[in-house]
Amino acid sequence: MEKRKLLNLGCGNRYHRDWVNIDSVSRNKSIIAHNLSKGIPYLDDYFDAVYHSHLLEHLSKEDGLKLIKECYRVLKHGGIIRIAVPNLESIVENYKKYLELATKGNEIAEANYDWTMIEMHDQCVRKSSGGEMRKYLDQDNIINKEFIHSRIGLFANSSKNPEIINKNKFKKFTKKIIFLTRKLKNFIPGERNRALGKFMTSGEIHQLMYDRFSLSRLLRDAGFKDPVVTNVYNSMIADWSKFNLDTDKNGQVFKPDSLFMEATK
Repeated sequence: MEKRKLLNLGCGNRYHRDWVNIDSVSRNKSIIAHNLSKGIPYLDDYFDAVYHSHLLEHLSKEDGLKLIKECYRVLKHGGIIRIAVPNLESIVENYKKYLELATKGNEIAEANYDWTMIEMHDQCVRKSSGGEMRKYLDQDNIINKEFIHSRIGLFANSSKNPEIINKNKFKKFTKKIIFLTRKLKNFIPGERNRALGKFMTSGEIHQLMYDRFSLSRLLRDAGFKDPVVTNVYNSMIADWSKFNLDTDKNGQVFKPDSLFMEATK
């Protein structure tokens, strides 16, 4: 039986040796370094499945469609695409819920409201690595740790609150550009603006947010059929759970705030 060909795009530190793993930087021999703005470097109708997690939201609307069309091109007929992105719908639901409760003087609800507002806009507008999210997690006393853990799982970066996160899972969050952003205050205005521009195009910023309607429409626009919302554990990709791309080996979810969607070519 022919071995399946599986593609993992923008893999970061989450990869599996049974997959072709592509990222902008290669950290080991299991990861291929490639700039995806130049397309996917494989022939048409080559892969059985394509997966990418928290990649699409970093692209403009036009570049996002271009990437999804590339995924369609390299998939075989009947091939599966699986996507994870931040779930705008769940953020909005939490915003409405905790806005109402916060106005009634509920202290925990107010903290949840503050976090939800950060989820809603921070990564779209931040001017330094980690932004307001990192500042929030670095507080001495976080009263809504359980809620934050339910939202970001293993993904955070806080030296003061290690019980929320596993720091080793999130090193790349700041590694590429933290030196640059620390230096911003010392630059003359022209250099500061150039450095800020470099940060804004570094890849950390979110350019779009998706819900189940907009993501399914994007997939259909690229040619895919039957988009369906799924979850961390269920997939049309056979043996999905053994790859640990959405969870660690203990079943802990990397990004529980995600919208998971699959479709077929």
